Amino acid sequence: MPFHDLSRDHLLPEEETAIDAAIMALEKALANKKRNLTPQERQRFGSVNESNKLFVNKVFDFSQTQQEMCSPDVDWSEFAADYRDRMFLETRLSRLRALLEIMENNKILHDFDNFQNALMDYAYTQYKKETDAPGFVNKYEALRQFFSRSGGSRKANEKGG
Repeated sequence: MPFHDLSRDHLLPEEETAIDAAIMALEKALANKKRNLTPQERQRFGSVNESNKLFVNKVFDFSQTQQEMCSPDVDWSEFAADYRDRMFLETRLSRLRALLEIMENNKILHDFDNFQNALMDYAYTQYKKETDAPGFVNKYEALRQFFSRSGGSRKANEKGG
């Protein structure tokens, strides 16, 4: 049995509308939070690794339980606000990554289905061209440009890309 039409679970128009509305709502909610960091700034500010995050968590715990031992030089209300935002965004990023993976996996299956069916149509076009069916020579000429004559494309085509 050929591997094509792996995904027959298609998005309904109302599902597409709901997805677009949700994305638009996220874009609107985050519109005034846009921060454009340069690659250098991303490198500099993004250097808080997992170990350092654990350190921040421990300092936050102390700030909540033993305030008398906290530095008076730190704005602890700002520290707590940053901490809450960080935790909120981290959990939402995780949820969004899971949604992105769902979307990417579905797109991969639909890409594969399209490619396999396009290959079947190309094989049919080659067959019809050999029978001198009207129009198939032109279609074949338009499609064959996508295939290398070096022999390397056969392996790529068998793998789906």
